[in-house]
Amino acid sequence: MELKQARILLTGATGGLGQALALALAEQGASLLLAGRDLAKLAELNDRIGDIGGTGCVAKSIAADLNQSQGIESVAAAARDFDVNVLINNAGINAFGLYERQDWMAIQQVIATNLLAPMQLTHALLPWLKSCERAAILNIGSTFGSLPFPGFTAYSSAKAGLRGFSQGLRRELADSHIEVVHVAPRAIATALNSDAVNALNKELGSHSDTPEAVARQIVAALRAGAKERHFGFPERLFAWLNGVVPALIDQALKPKLAIVKRHA
Repeated sequence: MELKQARILLTGATGGLGQALALALAEQGASLLLAGRDLAKLAELNDRIGDIGGTGCVAKSIAADLNQSQGIESVAAAARDFDVNVLINNAGINAFGLYERQDWMAIQQVIATNLLAPMQLTHALLPWLKSCERAAILNIGSTFGSLPFPGFTAYSSAKAGLRGFSQGLRRELADSHIEVVHVAPRAIATALNSDAVNALNKELGSHSDTPEAVARQIVAALRAGAKERHFGFPERLFAWLNGVVPALIDQALKPKLAIVKRHA
C-alpha cells in the first residue's frame, strides 16, 4: 500500500510501540487518527507528528476505552469522519504470571483488550472499509501467539486468537480489495514489560527489539502488502517448529519452567 494515500486509524497510539509506529507512519506521509486513553499523551504525540515536516501528514486523535461498547462506537464514528482506509489494531496489554494464580478479572482484561476489542472494532468498520477503493487491516500480534509460553498462558491465548481471526478474515475477504495483514513481533523493550518480565528475559537470554525497530518492520510489511510476518530470529523458527512438531517445543521449554516459576 502506498502510505502517502493512507488514512490510518492506529489504536494503542500512546504506548511505546504505538508512538514509534505513529512517527514511522507519519514519516512516510500517512495521515493518522490516533486512538488511546491518555489525552495528554495523545496531544504530545500530535505535536511530535506536527514537527515532521514535508510529508503532508494530517494527525488527529480521539480518547476512548476500546473495552467499552461506547468507546468502540465513538472510535468507529471518528474513523468514518476521518475517511480511514487502514485500521491498525495495536492496543494491547500483557499479564505475566502462573495461570492458576492470576486474578480472573485480569485474565478477562487480557482477552478483552488483545482479542475482543480488535474483533469488535474491525466488525464495526468493515462495511466502511468495503466502500473504500483500497483498504487494509493490520493486526499486531506476538510471537507468543504462535509459540505459547509458560507464564503467559492468557496472553498467548489472546494473541493466538488474534492470529486465527486475521487468517480467517483474510480468507473471508479474499475476493475483496481489503488486505488483512498479521505481524508477530518478539519481545519489545517497552513499559508494557514488568520488572519480572525483564528479569525473566534477561535470565533466559531472550532477545528484545526497540519499538523503533519493530515499527520499521511493521511499516515495511504494510507497504509490501504482506499477509503474515514473524519478526526476529530464532523466534520465527521456533514458532514454525511449534506448528509442525509441538512436542519438540514442549521438551525444549520444559527445562525453562523452573526459571519461569521463580520469576512469576
